[in-house]
Amino acid sequence: MMRYLRYLFLLVLGLGLIAVALANRGLVELRALPPEAGEFLGLGWAIQLPLFLVIFASILVGLFMGFFWEWMREYRIRADAARTRREADRLSREVSKLRETTHGPKDDVLALLDKPGAAR
Repeated sequence: MMRYLRYLFLLVLGLGLIAVALANRGLVELRALPPEAGEFLGLGWAIQLPLFLVIFASILVGLFMGFFWEWMREYRIRADAARTRREADRLSREVSKLRETTHGPKDDVLALLDKPGAAR
């Protein structure tokens, strides 16, 4: 059922994007700088694109910027998790090493159970 809902959502999203693209086919001119500043600095770069490409590219750039910002913000959390994982691995190795070096049970209950003739 969830698969069909996902397909329905993707179909509606696709139709919406197609509708936006068809409604915004007009050409727009993108400039790196305002015309006066571009002439003054000698950087009169400009390109003409359909408006829907500008809209979609803006959405994608915004998404990528958001993903990158969130990834950078969570760096401390990932570093703490890695540090905790290393500490847990170290402690696990230490416990394994201590278990190997111990020749008998140190716990009183386990010692009673290991006695010969103990009721089982």
